[in-house]
Amino acid sequence: MRVIFDLETYPNFFSCAATHADGPLWWYFEISDWRNDREALFAWLRDMLGGQMVGFNNLAFDYPILHRFIGMGGKMTSHELYAMAQHLITSQDEDKFANMIYPSDRYVAQIDLMKIMHFDNKARMTSLKVLEFNMRLDSVEDLPFPVGSTLTESQAAVVRRYNEHDVLATKRFYEVCLPMIQFREELTAKHGKDFINHNDVKIGKEIFQMSLEAAGVPCYVYGKAGRRPRQTLRATIPLKACIPEWVTFNDPEFKRVHQWLTSQVITETKGVFKDLVAHVSGLDFVFGTGGLHASVDSRIYHADEDMMILDLDVTSMYPSIAISQGYYPEHLGRGFVDTYITLKEQRVKYPKGSAENAMLKLALNGVYGASNDAYSVFFDPKFTMCVTLTGQMALAMLAEKLTAVGEIIQVNTDGITIYLPRKMLPQIDFITYMWEETTGLQLERVEYKTMCVRDVNSYIAQKVNGEVKRKGAYEYAKEWHQDQSALVVAKVAEKVLLENVPIRETLLTWPDKMDFMSRIRVPRSSRLVGIENGTEYQLPNLTRYYVSKGGCELNKLMPPLKGKTDWRRFKVEADLTACPCNHVKDAVLPIDYEYYIREIEKLTLGMRGK
Repeated sequence: MRVIFDLETYPNFFSCAATHADGPLWWYFEISDWRNDREALFAWLRDMLGGQMVGFNNLAFDYPILHRFIGMGGKMTSHELYAMAQHLITSQDEDKFANMIYPSDRYVAQIDLMKIMHFDNKARMTSLKVLEFNMRLDSVEDLPFPVGSTLTESQAAVVRRYNEHDVLATKRFYEVCLPMIQFREELTAKHGKDFINHNDVKIGKEIFQMSLEAAGVPCYVYGKAGRRPRQTLRATIPLKACIPEWVTFNDPEFKRVHQWLTSQVITETKGVFKDLVAHVSGLDFVFGTGGLHASVDSRIYHADEDMMILDLDVTSMYPSIAISQGYYPEHLGRGFVDTYITLKEQRVKYPKGSAENAMLKLALNGVYGASNDAYSVFFDPKFTMCVTLTGQMALAMLAEKLTAVGEIIQVNTDGITIYLPRKMLPQIDFITYMWEETTGLQLERVEYKTMCVRDVNSYIAQKVNGEVKRKGAYEYAKEWHQDQSALVVAKVAEKVLLENVPIRETLLTWPDKMDFMSRIRVPRSSRLVGIENGTEYQLPNLTRYYVSKGGCELNKLMPPLKGKTDWRRFKVEADLTACPCNHVKDAVLPIDYEYYIREIEKLTLGMRGK
């Protein structure tokens, strides 16, 4: 049996709500001043042996509490359960693994949606409340009473409903994650290793590592203190050793960058590319740890009978560089490259969409980033620099040649987009053939019908088959950890740019009012307040709202700085009013369409056609 569950803990109140993953069956248990379901909860958990419990952050919080409860034979009070919860929260700041219950020790198997989605990563950190907003639930609910409150009976009733609401929200997100869970179950069954709570990056690294070990390449050193990863530590890295000899330039700016790089000896990878820019053919080519970037600004390009927009992308860039150049972390030897080649060959044998294809893709792509991770078995910063510098130099070489046949629109990490006369295609064929022969890399071609570029980070590209690629400010099919506020702006902007529709009429008749919604989130140490007619009132720390005619001013209040006593106040949507509506029934005020029109105009007006 698989259930979705969530806990709430206060000094005089503990609750566990759960629902069946595949049906409407519910369980609710409470230990409080008004109920004592300890025996029933203990019996239910005993019945769950052999089943699975699905939660959000349950490996770090919910399950360790239940694990202790089971270990104590169900003999814990609400005060003891609350104390356990607070210990878990505070100790995580010092050691996030301190209270981890490992799979072999768990009474009941756990599936943690936060772990699977990698929301425990600092750059992707996402709460269940943010997911409620992103999933567009009718009700977005925050913790109703401060942590540590002693609840009254009426307050306990509110927390019961809140607990059940969180379970429903978790179940909704579980349904989103179900294909990922099934993929991990297939991997677990195939390899005999528990992948259930692994994020994609971790799966990729472990599959690669398993393949290395199967090929006889050791990844760990074992001793009395346990195992430690084999690594290559370097006091210095001469960058000349990271750049292939085939890298050559004619353009003086690219030459300058090349010469500067080959003269550098670094002691760490951070900050190597600071302010490293080449000015070539009217563009600034910016070299950085994330790759080479260049772009026109505020331009629209249209293909026609004479002109075309051609995108050239390096196929599987980072794995392909390692394979073609024979790069490997020194401690892993040539067997690392052989494993890369084997996995790449295996992947093409499986159809796209299959578990095997997905697994091998993760394995191929996950290793480059790990090579700069001081805790990884792949750690060798010279390998990191070899891959990134080779990629940037190779793209710069290609860009230099392409400037002779057309106008470069942008360079973006692993590809180049160029606007050129169709009659120049034979020259493109020759340039790309020679470049591929020199670098050992392969290019994939995509032809665009229209391309609208605000800057290097924000653009729309429509393929000749009608498919649309969106980046930055024009994205609206966003990932779950990204801010999905006011998506109507990007959606209407796209229609304006690609279909030439009028802004105002399109916006006024836009059918999905949820697209107007934004969210503001403040930490529990801060406060969010609304101010209306001179009256200030508390709002939930995560508040859904839209810019409205009338309503309240939103203010974020942050604690005083060290040595100060006054709380700091910051306006949200300065000089505008908003309608908070964590429940959709509260969305009663007229939308301030003029605000959204101005935001759309920022993405559409001022574009120069080509």
